[in-house]
Amino acid sequence: MAGAASTDPRLDLDFVAPWFFGPAAENAAFVEELLVEFLRDHAAWRRAFHPEDRLASREELFADPAFLAARTKMRRELLRLSSALQQAVPFFHPRYVGHMTGDLLLPGIVAKLLTTLYNPNNVSEEGAPVTTELELEVGDDLARMLGFSVVDGQEPCGWGHLTSGGTVANYEALWNLRSAKFFGVALQSAAALTQLDPLIGGESRPLSNYSVWELVNLPVDDMISLRRDVLAWVTTRADPLLGHAFAEAVRRERIESLGTAAFFSQHRPLQPPQVVVPASAHYSWAKGMKVLGLGTANLLRIPVDHRMRMVVSALEEQLARLSEQQVPVLCVVGMLGTTEFGAIDPIHEIVALRGRFREQGLDFGIHVDGAWGGYLASIFRRPDGSRHSREEVRDGLAYFPSQSVYEAFAAVPAADSVTIDPHKLGYVPYAAGAIVVRNREVVDFLTQDAAYVFDRDDAIGQPPRRRQLANLGQYILEGSKPGAAAAAVHVTHRSLPLDSGGLGRILKLTIRISEMFLDSVAAARERLADRVRLCVPFEPDTNLICLAVNPVGNTSVAAANDFGRAVFARLKADGAAALAGREFIGSYTSLTHESMPAAEAARILAALNLDPATFVPVATDRRVLADHLFILRHTLMNPWFLAGNEGDFYLDKYWRHLEEVIDAVLLGRNQADRRTQM
Repeated sequence: MAGAASTDPRLDLDFVAPWFFGPAAENAAFVEELLVEFLRDHAAWRRAFHPEDRLASREELFADPAFLAARTKMRRELLRLSSALQQAVPFFHPRYVGHMTGDLLLPGIVAKLLTTLYNPNNVSEEGAPVTTELELEVGDDLARMLGFSVVDGQEPCGWGHLTSGGTVANYEALWNLRSAKFFGVALQSAAALTQLDPLIGGESRPLSNYSVWELVNLPVDDMISLRRDVLAWVTTRADPLLGHAFAEAVRRERIESLGTAAFFSQHRPLQPPQVVVPASAHYSWAKGMKVLGLGTANLLRIPVDHRMRMVVSALEEQLARLSEQQVPVLCVVGMLGTTEFGAIDPIHEIVALRGRFREQGLDFGIHVDGAWGGYLASIFRRPDGSRHSREEVRDGLAYFPSQSVYEAFAAVPAADSVTIDPHKLGYVPYAAGAIVVRNREVVDFLTQDAAYVFDRDDAIGQPPRRRQLANLGQYILEGSKPGAAAAAVHVTHRSLPLDSGGLGRILKLTIRISEMFLDSVAAARERLADRVRLCVPFEPDTNLICLAVNPVGNTSVAAANDFGRAVFARLKADGAAALAGREFIGSYTSLTHESMPAAEAARILAALNLDPATFVPVATDRRVLADHLFILRHTLMNPWFLAGNEGDFYLDKYWRHLEEVIDAVLLGRNQADRRTQM
């Protein structure tokens, strides 16, 4: 590890100050000014649309008792809502260190409220001519930040769009890759049914000469080229009626039409594909396998190491096994910041591994799940789009980025798709997830109205790809979608560009905060040594830090978990208790027996002085939970965590409060033990 950073991160709070509402609503007057201004602007827009028309609410109605009663009822219900919302979780405050949400950036708040008045539906350009274009521009923003090319007319050209969240983006990644993976098999079946045998590729190789194994192991770009070659051959060589028959046959033979069971039954011995994820992967991957009918039995989990990163040597062993058994691999998923620990998988090693397996005839997509850490790419980007050196990024930081983390971000442009959540480290309101793909031509495998794909007449004069993509509903899993979300993200990106001088400057501050928190653990461990043992199970890659705690003298995992839960009970956002009384609000997670390699489990248990024999694979008694290790989880995304007076920052306040909570729990347990002995 490097030495401590020389730059005081608190100095960056002056840069942060204008952009957020503020923990104590410091920018409330400015927000009110903006909202009033744009509400009046919206009202003027309504009045200007056919001003000759009769108004729905005439002046004489304003004094009518029924009219006034309706307004009173409306106000009453809104007051009830406002009152109820006072019990909401104060995500905005630096005393909240729990889940992946914090204060919101002002541009996004105002843009979303303003756009909601217009209620655009981004399912198509017809329903939202303004905000669909904004959404496409947001996709370009994210693609550029991640390192994808977005030069129109060049290939591959990236694109992206918003989703309701990272979960749907992960589903869509699987959907994209599955559609492309098995398209070649459908082409070959359709060719046989219609007695066509297109000549494709530079060698004019007949489609019938490809084996099924070859077809399912074509890279995405090659599958796009294959589709184009077949289209060119059919439209220039085949009779128009035969071409249409071929197109219909392709539709019928696709996995989307036949269904998973029928498709693989028809193409035996071809087996259903495996999706390979690290053991630390988000639960949405298991859900996605169910949703797409791929089955969780085909979700292969790879062990993680002492940094909670995928063990690439274990991945290589599994890929070699699958290659030998001729089991297709749909994709390998690398985490760019796990939601539990913030760990960043070695994406660069996964990319290199794919290159080696391609030479052996096994190909797979690479998807990067950057729902949490994707926006950290802005720290690495200069305003001109080029990438900072590792030394430049480390300026002002103590540990970030490690060499592995730096190379992981540098390798992202080689991935096929990326999940990223603006409503996490983009600091915009829910719901705003996103998926970005490296090659936008993949949409031709997804469209729900694909007649033009093999239609010679319609193929001529097709609108530019950008215009086609504006009809988002054809290419995405969701249907109706709020244009207000696109406006919120777009205005935020324009206000704080996705580079090291814009949003990246705020995110770099949160990384430094996490480094300071990590450094402070050593002093806390020494201060509390007579009462508890503290352990950071995994050194953080990002701004998530976990902390395990065990009372001195205890060697039982079950008892340590009980103690940890008792501590957390005084930190959690409990609907039954007044949140205003909480000094700090946190969250928790668990390290399960099955997710941790034996060596890592032994290391962590030893640091806590816990007996490995008490850490069991299966909890036989649900009252004695020892198949996992309970840990406190801290999301340090709020830059105001370093606010306060000298010597009394929120970081210091947190440790004082945690010490008080630990003492209170210990006291309560000691008193309970004495009562039991009486």
